Amino acid sequence: MPMRAFNNQIAIVTGAGSGIGAAISRELGRLGTNVICTDVDPETARAIAAEIMLAGGTASAATLDVTNAHEVGALITTVVNTHGRLDLMFNNAGISVAGDARDLTIEHWRRVLDVNLMGVVYGTDAAYKQMAQQGHGHIINIASLAGLIPFPTNAPYAASKHAVVGLSLSMRTEGEDLGVKVSAVCPGFIQSNIFNATLFINVDRERALANMPFAPLETSKAALAILRGVQRNRPIIIFPSYAHILWALHRLWAGFLVPLHRKAIRDLRKLKLR
Repeated sequence: MPMRAFNNQIAIVTGAGSGIGAAISRELGRLGTNVICTDVDPETARAIAAEIMLAGGTASAATLDVTNAHEVGALITTVVNTHGRLDLMFNNAGISVAGDARDLTIEHWRRVLDVNLMGVVYGTDAAYKQMAQQGHGHIINIASLAGLIPFPTNAPYAASKHAVVGLSLSMRTEGEDLGVKVSAVCPGFIQSNIFNATLFINVDRERALANMPFAPLETSKAALAILRGVQRNRPIIIFPSYAHILWALHRLWAGFLVPLHRKAIRDLRKLKLR
């Protein structure tokens, strides 16, 4: 399906310096979107923006800490003042902490929720108010399959992503009469930087990653799947095929996946360092 809907749009992508955010930014640039690439690491944001421009697209970069509500609001104000509107808001920045919940501290939980949930809340809140005022726009919140089914071994991540799905679907209904669309993206395993950046608490990282049940999808393919779902205004954008199947099984009978989840935590506990 041709994706002409993205031509001449104004988009903000958070966490654009790597992984899915970088792939979304590149694809948007290829499709004619004016992309504002943001990241807490300014060098990576500038590198992606430069790559887009070198390929003939339009992009700029901005440093953004999504856990700072003032920074998020100020960025959106600046974008609107510069371009007159905001068409697309991709709340993508995210982190992960893996391990047996007994080994996690409250600080681990707080950090994950600050980035994955409150970072999305801040981006959604500021973008939603602007889009409601202008009468159009689409907010895309990157959640996870872990926002639809349980994810033992990574409870803070699952908690944050379940919340993002609930937030997105609730705001979607509120935004219908105002011209604002909201979608939640719920992919399975993606070959993104989150695996390299994930903290593994009291667990052997390499052996834990070797136990992944599915091969991760390339970020370029993930970006295409996401943008196709955005163009079709899907409420939940879920991929690849196994993610659809697992979600369907979970909805059919919540207990169906429990044996798999038990195995996941038991296997992880065998890898504990102490």
